Amino acid sequence: MAAQAFYLLVSIIVLLSAIVVSGSGSVGINYGRVANNLPSPEKVVELLKSQGINKVKLYDTDATVLTALADSGITVVVALPNELLSSTAADQSFADNWVEANITKFYPKTKIEAIAVGNEVFVDPANTTKYLVPAMKNIHASLVKSKLDSAIKISSPIAFSALKTSYPSSAGSFKPELIEPVIKPMLDFLKQTGSYLMVNAYPFFAYSANSDQISLDYALFKDNPGVVDSGNGLKYSSLLEAQIDAVFAAMSAIKYDDVKMVVTETGWPSMGDEDEIGASESNAASYNGNLVRKVLTGNGTPLRPQDPLNVYLFALFNENKKPGPTSERNYGLFYPNEQKVYNIPLTKEEAKTGQSTPVNSNTSQVPVAGEVSKAKVGQTWCVANGKADEKKLQAALDYACGEGKADCSPIQPGATCYNPNTLEAHASYAFNSYYQKNTRATGTCEFGGAAYVVSQRPTYGSCEFPTGH
Repeated sequence: MAAQAFYLLVSIIVLLSAIVVSGSGSVGINYGRVANNLPSPEKVVELLKSQGINKVKLYDTDATVLTALADSGITVVVALPNELLSSTAADQSFADNWVEANITKFYPKTKIEAIAVGNEVFVDPANTTKYLVPAMKNIHASLVKSKLDSAIKISSPIAFSALKTSYPSSAGSFKPELIEPVIKPMLDFLKQTGSYLMVNAYPFFAYSANSDQISLDYALFKDNPGVVDSGNGLKYSSLLEAQIDAVFAAMSAIKYDDVKMVVTETGWPSMGDEDEIGASESNAASYNGNLVRKVLTGNGTPLRPQDPLNVYLFALFNENKKPGPTSERNYGLFYPNEQKVYNIPLTKEEAKTGQSTPVNSNTSQVPVAGEVSKAKVGQTWCVANGKADEKKLQAALDYACGEGKADCSPIQPGATCYNPNTLEAHASYAFNSYYQKNTRATGTCEFGGAAYVVSQRPTYGSCEFPTGH
């Protein structure tokens, strides 16, 4: 009898443990590199480890990055870029050679767990949709040859715009022109290989375009009355969960109820143009911080409460070479000098305590001061990248004060901004003067990677940086 009671107790403990495990998901981060001022891959790996980030997603298979990630304990999603889809689809030997050069060469020292074949292919201007599923199948066949097909999954991130209808969530449906040619074949492939659907979802875009109809608190996972789905009666307290369930509903509508999903991109910009409503540090801190808490301490969505949420935040760094509106260059959790743009939890321990806040520091490493709310919408400043090579900083400073015609009189000996007498402080003042003088135009805060844009007024000592007019 005692033995039976003991085994019953053990069974209950195991069951409860399984429930706890299934109740929390995972948080990874997208490591994009469309910039000319980022730290070396080796430094990035150290940054990831120091922040407790153990999952990363890449947009290629760069050898220096994959080598740096070896033996780090960090699991990696790599990508085959859109421009290689047609060759991969047409030629099995091309796929074999790509897997050999980019996967088997690094695995298992580098913990590659998935390959994203293409990215948001349905909206690719090069019209590569027809190559997608054949390319996925050929890469999988290559993995089978290398006996890696059970260890490495294959999928392809789709943009949320692949849906024709997303509101209410229960009415979610894919665009009809995509269903037969690519959606069904792709979902069949994912089922057959035990993989999952990758989805990129950004509530920011929906809110920014419909701020008169969508509550900001609803978009940011803050306390709000919630939205009841008129189709199934489920109540939603966040826009992202509604978007995720719209994709589940779209799959269910075409009889694919058993395919799992990972949100491979989601985020909120810390800065944007004046017409990009909602882009701010405080909103970015709220969205990403509250999302992490939801994922690491909560359950799934209203439609799939037992399925843990697994997400990859976008992105690790602000990337100064990304084209498009200002927001595109300001999704990062970190500046290029590895300092935080804002504070959010990134681990389960951190998620249980603490607030998500804009960084507020008066140190020279983080040249910002004051509350975010004190800066007008669209106000930005230019500062030196303290991680840049000293010669590069000096050359850029000489250019700004010389040919660039920045006002460098305040950093001369005895002047108001001479102290602190450091190259970084002087370069920051000169770079910002040049940037403001040129009306903060795109490209005027680069200096070959020696500078970057911030959204809070920098201070060095008692020197306060001016704004443009």
